[in-house]
Amino acid sequence: MNSFKSLAGASLLAISALLLTGCDQAEKSAQQLMGKAAESAKQAIDDTHKAAEQALSDATGNIIGKKESDADDEKADSSSQEI
Repeated sequence: MNSFKSLAGASLLAISALLLTGCDQAEKSAQQLMGKAAESAKQAIDDTHKAAEQALSDATGNIIGKKESDADDEKADSSSQEI
């Protein structure tokens, strides 16, 4: 009976050790997946930010560029009139 108890105790310790090892592996895998997901999310945010900046630049560049060219035209007209 004592050998059965010690065998059961040893088995219980071995199973516990295997479960803990499995939990550590699962935790490491989960951390790796979270790291990859965070990196993907950061890349998506960076890409979206870049696209938004480009769209804003395109939209305001036309307005600002038009105002600047109108101002340049007025300067050119006034300088040609001075001559």
